[in-house]
Amino acid sequence: MTTPTSIRRPPAPNPAERAKTIATRNGPATLMPTAEQRDQQGQYGRVIPELHHVHPSGSVSVLLPDEHHLVKRAHEAQRGELAVMVELTDQAPVDLREPIRGLLWITGWLRPLSEVSARARAVSIAETRPDERLLDVGHGLTLLRLTPASLVLADAEGTHSLRPHMFSAAPPDPFHDYEAAWLRHLETDHADVVRQLAKHVPAELRGGWIRPLGLDRYGLRLRVEADSGDHDVRLAFSRPVEGPQQLSGEIRRLVGCPYFPQG
Repeated sequence: MTTPTSIRRPPAPNPAERAKTIATRNGPATLMPTAEQRDQQGQYGRVIPELHHVHPSGSVSVLLPDEHHLVKRAHEAQRGELAVMVELTDQAPVDLREPIRGLLWITGWLRPLSEVSARARAVSIAETRPDERLLDVGHGLTLLRLTPASLVLADAEGTHSLRPHMFSAAPPDPFHDYEAAWLRHLETDHADVVRQLAKHVPAELRGGWIRPLGLDRYGLRLRVEADSGDHDVRLAFSRPVEGPQQLSGEIRRLVGCPYFPQG
């Protein structure tokens, strides 16, 4: 994750939209103690849940084994809630030497749910993200809910603090479920297109290995892996795009070619 080479930044999704997109992609998650918890005795380290799901509101559901020490701590905590932070990692869908594109931290209060509430929440998650592990809620796995208090986003566009209502109101990028396959397709099947896109990269970076890094409605991001380090370059579209047909037109414009193969 690096800073774009251009001082004047091209248009990009706003921080809340970028945060919602990272959450919607459902990348790797880790539970971490807050600073307050780290100062207390009996602190815990980083915990990888069996399953996690970020809801549109910013609430996070996490699934842990019944006997996990964090489940016990949540039950024993004052007021029945434990201050924790969830770290979500946004990883590039192509094999880069520095694959992390961004991080989203959601800090809040972790609470165990009643048996009825846990099952209802598991059903709700399964409607959008089916997973057989949800069947084990109440049978070896405990579902807990994190209520967000604050969010922090760090990516190539900068670092931003967000309130939960900002996150809740933001939509994910329209290409969030299309981006990974499209970038891998561009990387493996259309090296000629990537070479043509390279003409938009600053001249001093063109000797590096130019890779597709990201896609959103405002533009395409390239990663230049050079001897001097990694550099991210955003290629802006002429207008925000909402679907594959508009995307194809913008790529043709950037490439300078009337035809861009989609298959």
